Amino acid sequence: MPLEEIRKWLEEHRITEIECLVPDMTGKARGKFIPADKFIKEDSRLPESILVQTVTGDYTAQHFELVGPIDGDMKLEPDARTKRLVPWVEEPTGQIIHDCYQRDGTPHPLATRNLLKRVLALYEQEGWQPIVAPEVEFYLVQRNLDPDNELEPPIGRSGRREAGRQSYSIDAVNEFDPIVEDMYDFCEAQELDVDTLIHESGMAQMEVNFLHGDALELADQVFVFKRTVRETALRHGIYATFMAKPMEHEPGSALHIHQSVIDRKSGRNIFSDPDGSENARFRHFIGGLQRYTPGGIAFFAPSVNSYRRFTPDVSAPINLHWGYENRTTGLRVPDSGPEARRVENRFPGVDANPYLAIAVSLACGYLGMKQELAASEPHDGDAYQEPITVARSLEQALRLLDEHDDLKEVLGTRFVRAYSIVKREEFEAFNRVISSWEREYLLLNV
Repeated sequence: MPLEEIRKWLEEHRITEIECLVPDMTGKARGKFIPADKFIKEDSRLPESILVQTVTGDYTAQHFELVGPIDGDMKLEPDARTKRLVPWVEEPTGQIIHDCYQRDGTPHPLATRNLLKRVLALYEQEGWQPIVAPEVEFYLVQRNLDPDNELEPPIGRSGRREAGRQSYSIDAVNEFDPIVEDMYDFCEAQELDVDTLIHESGMAQMEVNFLHGDALELADQVFVFKRTVRETALRHGIYATFMAKPMEHEPGSALHIHQSVIDRKSGRNIFSDPDGSENARFRHFIGGLQRYTPGGIAFFAPSVNSYRRFTPDVSAPINLHWGYENRTTGLRVPDSGPEARRVENRFPGVDANPYLAIAVSLACGYLGMKQELAASEPHDGDAYQEPITVARSLEQALRLLDEHDDLKEVLGTRFVRAYSIVKREEFEAFNRVISSWEREYLLLNV
């Protein structure tokens, strides 16, 4: 039936080509272009190796331990719910996200979309359904062809670059109206549940909020949205970047995740008692996030650049406190009614793979509820004045991940091992690079 649904959709829109998409470990789109007539008639396959490439496209020394010595193909199955038009191309083109399967027909354990499904299945066994609402921050920057040059904000309609902080400024967003209008048009054409757009505190830094909904569907939408924004910016001669900390003196960009859980039968929020008060399960969910985020931070902050966010002066969380309406804490409880009671996880950077960030955040909360973990008392002060307790480097985060056996079990030990190997390779590659700071201050001074 799903394939028949896709066939009718291809005919209805006269689509001639399909982008067959698979999110890799970094959240980047891998895949192939397939003529529409062949897409219906033939199976799609890709090498397993695309699931364990580093962010540079390289492979680790342990590559064949992860996917086997023959680097065989995996079978791809299109998810009909993810079919969308590609609105920025001239020829009618479709895009469909695919799930990855091993040769024996089982879901591939190294596919990040399958990892999110694995966590959601645990909730389903309890009769629960997670509801999430992502907030995606990003920067618009001037084209940069030399990686040795620092990034700069782009020139707006006024012919000038932004100067100073422009949080929530309407006029600052209007500087980029042509880009914003195209972005919204592309999002509408792809049926992305984009809600509000604001100007964040950084120069030419924007935030787009999504309507709350099913966790897998929202992860798909964030995956598609990031491709969309990059393409929109390129059409206007600039870049959109989802680096966690692209500029030295500007704040970082986050992927905040609002999360609640409903009972599948009643549709009621399981964090609230019948009288509307918060219940013990809600505090257990927070307790799980506090207990397991030190290990999960390796997924919330997946690159060497990610850890530049975690300093007290750039509006990113630096410790495990939680609080009501407290944006200085990593876990914020918004002021909402009992049916909308939720936790906002402010740890993930926007460079995180959305499937992994959502999966790991929900896994932490799940473990908290199952193990009835106690949360600390809510923090009602400035958490930035408290000591930094989160990892400060990718290497440290991966060591902390090794210590959290319960979290590794929920996520799948094979996936966690592969992820750790890939990320350690990235860290070592970065660590070999001598920076301009070292040449400036150490060359003649030590």
